[in-house]
Amino acid sequence: MVEDARFEDGGDRPLRLKALDAEDLTVLSALCQDAVVPMGEISFKASERRFAMLINRFRWEDLEAAERRGRPVERVQAVLCFDDVTAARSLDVPSGDKDIVLSILSVAFLPTDDGMGRIEITLAGDGVIALEVEALDVTLRDVTRPYLAPSRHRPAHDLD
Repeated sequence: MVEDARFEDGGDRPLRLKALDAEDLTVLSALCQDAVVPMGEISFKASERRFAMLINRFRWEDLEAAERRGRPVERVQAVLCFDDVTAARSLDVPSGDKDIVLSILSVAFLPTDDGMGRIEITLAGDGVIALEVEALDVTLRDVTRPYLAPSRHRPAHDLD
């Protein structure tokens, strides 16, 4: 019998995941929720059709183990890379200051009839980064060892 992978199966190894359809992207979105990224760590290389971010993601996959062991929660730096990008736009995203830190709430794919579509990266504070893509091709790859989350707490959101 074949079983789906579980968070626990990854242990403490770095994540390296790829999303090629909307269902895959839902998993990456959950792992990137509450990731923070300085504006200076966002890059769009039109000639390579690549949009990338060096994010500091909360390790949601480790939360249960941290709580069970009574240890602080962790973050890890990861590269979130989008390929086959034909255009990148932003709405209500501050520009000009590379030190501004953005927080990712979700990443979603909105397909069009021709098989292409738009990826929307929704940010805290109502900002959105929209990427026009020819195909869904997204990679999430941890690039550092986990580190103690500066807040020492899991992210929380006001529900108002």
